[in-house]
Amino acid sequence: MDQVTRKEKAAFAAVDELVKSGMKLGLGTGSTAIHAVRRVGELLAAGKIAGIRAVSTSFQTTMECERLGIPLYTLNAREIGGALDLTIDGADEIDGENRCIKGGGGALLLEKIIAYASASWALVADESKLVERLGRGFPVPVEVVSEAWTSVKNYIGSLGAEVVLREAARKVGPVITEHGNMILDTRFLHDISPGAMEEELNNVPGVVESGLFTRVRPRVFVARADGSVEERG
Repeated sequence: MDQVTRKEKAAFAAVDELVKSGMKLGLGTGSTAIHAVRRVGELLAAGKIAGIRAVSTSFQTTMECERLGIPLYTLNAREIGGALDLTIDGADEIDGENRCIKGGGGALLLEKIIAYASASWALVADESKLVERLGRGFPVPVEVVSEAWTSVKNYIGSLGAEVVLREAARKVGPVITEHGNMILDTRFLHDISPGAMEEELNNVPGVVESGLFTRVRPRVFVARADGSVEERG
């Protein structure tokens, strides 16, 4: 089974099990989470669920929700009241304790705000995202205000990391996030304590948010190569 199909299976399994009519629902960003968005749209169109009030984590997700007719609100909207029933999102790495790295698509700030504002949080992934320890393979994204990127880069480097300003692929210069910030991709040269490092990074002046997600334990839906979907609580 190819990777795209595995991603779809994981996303569909999570939506089919967790999404109920009337939910205030956070919808994540990325190549796996987009399948969850499409499944929600499909179920709404078929009349199998109703009354969904969705909050998007990125322009990409917002555009897909608009295309599919999924009702959208902001987290501050009166209908949402700053709290969600459930958020479904993808991840770049997930360890054995269901802690994860997110932000490969540059949407980590809203992804974390929305995940941490949810009563329940689910991650969808294919098995290639499972790791023993976070930060060895996929770099930890750190979103910073532009005025502080050099000082933050120097500080994180002093913690024992290789830090690179993320450059745009089809634009000259750095990636600029949807909130006007820059991203430092951080690869640690030693094993880290993810919870302690999340707190450490977020205490650095100029850091807006890090891509370490450790404070809320999600349910994880993992699609295997044989077509099965494993759920980890």
